Amino acid sequence: MTYHELILYTDGGSRGNPGPAALGYVLKTPEGETLEAYGEYLGTMTNNQAEYHALLAGVRKGIVLGTERLAVRMDSELIVKQMTGQYRVKDKELGKIFLLIHNELTRLKKVTFTHVRREFNKEADAKVNEALDRRID
Repeated sequence: MTYHELILYTDGGSRGNPGPAALGYVLKTPEGETLEAYGEYLGTMTNNQAEYHALLAGVRKGIVLGTERLAVRMDSELIVKQMTGQYRVKDKELGKIFLLIHNELTRLKKVTFTHVRREFNKEADAKVNEALDRRID
């Protein structure tokens, strides 16, 4: 089954900056049905790197599910502003991930980015914390 439009909630986090990090994302239909809720331990990296990895993983899963349009909602104002061109990506490591995401986004007809407050991103945040709690050092 393919989906015309999906909503992607993403979050990344690290305990310490840098420190043990994880990503989380939740893909939903516009009607609110959760199609995928995923978390993954990433190793040691910064919070912003984890945020970008979460976005990349979620975008890729949306593409696998066959969506044409993606409404991205995340609580990282910095990354929303970087993805929409309001801020430049100055960090070299973040720039590499940014380009990977940008290339994936060219496969979609439409993408929007919306900054949401943390309380509206609890499911993705929970996936981050679950992955950090069960990590294998």
